[in-house]
Order: sequence, then C-alpha cells, then structure tokens
Amino acid sequence: MLETKLTKQSMVTVLLMLVLGSVGCSKDDEITEQESELALYQSAQSGMNSGNYKAAVARLQALEARYPFGRYAEQAQLEIIFAYYRSAQAEAARAAADRFIRLHPSHPNVDYAYYLKGLASFDEDENFLSKIFPLDPATRDPGAARNSFDDFSLLIRRFPESEYAPDAQKRMRYLKNLLASAEIHVARYYIYREAYMAAANRGRYVFENFQGTASVPDALAIMVEAYQLLDQKELADNALTVLTTNYPEHRSLDKTGHFNPNRTVKKSQRSWLNVLSFGLLG
Repeated sequence: MLETKLTKQSMVTVLLMLVLGSVGCSKDDEITEQESELALYQSAQSGMNSGNYKAAVARLQALEARYPFGRYAEQAQLEIIFAYYRSAQAEAARAAADRFIRLHPSHPNVDYAYYLKGLASFDEDENFLSKIFPLDPATRDPGAARNSFDDFSLLIRRFPESEYAPDAQKRMRYLKNLLASAEIHVARYYIYREAYMAAANRGRYVFENFQGTASVPDALAIMVEAYQLLDQKELADNALTVLTTNYPEHRSLDKTGHFNPNRTVKKSQRSWLNVLSFGLLG
C-alpha cells in the first residue's frame, strides 16, 4: 500500500515537471530572435563579471552557433578569447584569437586579439609543477615564452600606437631575459655533457641575439670555457677579451682578470634529488 502511494506521488511529480517544462518552452518560443541573442550575450557577460568564465564560454559558443550573423556575433568572437584565457584554456584562446584575426583583420579591436593571444602563451608555463616546486623559469620549456614574445612583437609592429603596446613591451623585456637564461641553462648542460661546440654555439647565439640582457656576460664566459675545452685558443681569447673589457666584475674572472671556469658538477657528484628531477632540483 505504501509502495502504491509513493508511486502515485512520483507520477504526480513527473507530470508537474512536464507541465512546468512545457510552459517554459512556450515562454522561450515567445522570445524574439533578437531578444534571445541579447539574453545569451547578457548571460555571458554576467558569467564573466562573476568570474565564471567556463559558463561564459558556453554561452558565447551558443550565441555564435545560433546567431552567426547576429548583432553580437563579432563581439562574442572577441570576448570568447578572453573567456578562454581566463579559464586557463591557452590553446583554445590562441585558436580563437587566430580565427578572429583571420575573419576581422580590420576590426577596430583586432589589436586586443593579438594582445590576448600573447597573454595566453605568457601564462601557459604557470603549470602544475611550477606551482608546487620553486622551479627556475629558465629551466622550463621555452616554447610558450617564444610564442608569447613573437605575438607581442607582432602586436607592436602592426599597432605601435595600441593601448596594449606598453604592457606588451614590458612583457617582452621579461621574456627576452627569460629566453636568454634558458639558452644559458642549455649551454651549461651541453658543457656538462661534454658537447663543447654545441655549448659555444649557444653562447654565441645569446651574445648575438640577446644584447641588453643579464645573460650576455654568462654567454661570453661559456664561450671562453667551451673554446678552451676545444683547444681553440684564438676564439677563447677573443671571447675572454670581450668579457674582461665589458664585464670585469663577472664571477668567472678573478681580480687580475684571469678566467676561472665554473664547470658543472660531474655525474658522480649529482645528488639523488638532482637525478630524480632530471636536473631541475638539487
């Protein structure tokens, strides 16, 4: 008897939900196309204002799918880049930025798309491991940093008067130092692996392409050490002359200007932490 009563109550609940659902559908059908588009856009704005960027992405995607030629279509395509970026979907943000740039190259806010694309790559290396371990940024894969540098560089070249150009320039200075440091990190690893020519080439690359960064004297020191190990005295002496003339206080030089290479520890001297972290720690 109790089972029959519960079943009847369940049936009543289901019927009530169906009725309410049909009323809701009828109400939605009464909304005009323009109002429905506006409702989607306003809902997306509400999501972004409250920090619910994933919900905003879903709304903006629905808006563009249902109203690809609507009054908010272009704005939705632009704002979804920001929503992807803030929801930590870097790849999707870059793809959305590329699409907007391709479809609307003359849009008055296309510079914003370039800027957001650079930001997406800029923040991409803030990954899970970097938040747990105090890793040197120079030891990470510099691919995202290179992409970000190129994106910001393109923004500045095409839109030098953009309101986003000053911030892009600041980030490029940071990225330039980061990329130079990454090259030095690799060069030191090459010395450790006894790949001295590769180390010298990395040092020369930094010296030729990253002038103005703090890594230039380190690059010269690596060139000196690598060329000495290769018994290329003339090249080593030339690099040492540039180092002593321009950076006499570098740690590789003693008070008399004599070069003291700061070589990487031998494999047998590596700690267990250094081995387990593949050279990143310890």
